[in-house]
Amino acid sequence: MQQRCNAYVLAKHFHFEPLCEQLSGSHRACTYRNAIHLDENSGDVFMFDYGVVVFWGMDHDSEQRLLSQLTPFLNGTLQVPISDFFTYEIDPEATARIRSDHITLNDDDVMVKLAISHGIAQSLKLSELEAYAEKTIEDTSYIPRNMAESGSSRMGRKEIARMRGQLFLVESDILLHHALLDTPEFFWEYPELEEHYRRMASYLDTTPRVEVLSKKLQIIHEMFDMLADEQKHKHSSMLEWIIIWLIAIEIFIFLGHDLLKVF
Repeated sequence: MQQRCNAYVLAKHFHFEPLCEQLSGSHRACTYRNAIHLDENSGDVFMFDYGVVVFWGMDHDSEQRLLSQLTPFLNGTLQVPISDFFTYEIDPEATARIRSDHITLNDDDVMVKLAISHGIAQSLKLSELEAYAEKTIEDTSYIPRNMAESGSSRMGRKEIARMRGQLFLVESDILLHHALLDTPEFFWEYPELEEHYRRMASYLDTTPRVEVLSKKLQIIHEMFDMLADEQKHKHSSMLEWIIIWLIAIEIFIFLGHDLLKVF
């Protein structure tokens, strides 16, 4: 029988320790490094500290009820949660596989579900970072265009400083989460489960998408460098004009004092 496997990115990350304490007191819960497993009557739930939750075999009302309980523990709530939906079935006689968003498992092993959930959660977090980088590039696309047309970004010093700050925050935020896209440390302890994770990661094209994200991050870094160079140029130009005016004033005073006897 086919069942639901739904996953959501709710926030940049959870307040994980308070969340674990709260859920441990009200649910059958078990913690694995950066993930917590809830054993519900109708299915399994896996929550990852970087703001992702994966439901296995839960109906819609049960999902929504649990999601509402997570709201106080969200840090950096997304305006629009990012989601992905699969179906799955348990078939002891079939080969474990993933095709057309349908997952086939040999048995109802919680640890196998957790391994696959790691792959799903990473893919969803990657989708969040992809959208973040894409929006930043789109919102700042006028900067290299203006520099190509006029040799200047046409921005004032304060605006350049503000934009540099925004780009730095985006770059550092993506880099902070970039490490999440490596093989989770969970598989150091459970290497026998890594095959299930890699099967899902391969299906979701995680590795090539990480490479594309790295290129987008490089574009953001290059725009940051361009603005830094222009800010330095504007500052140098201002200093040069100050020096020129000081020299002009000194010449004027010299002429007035020695030639015109004004001073």
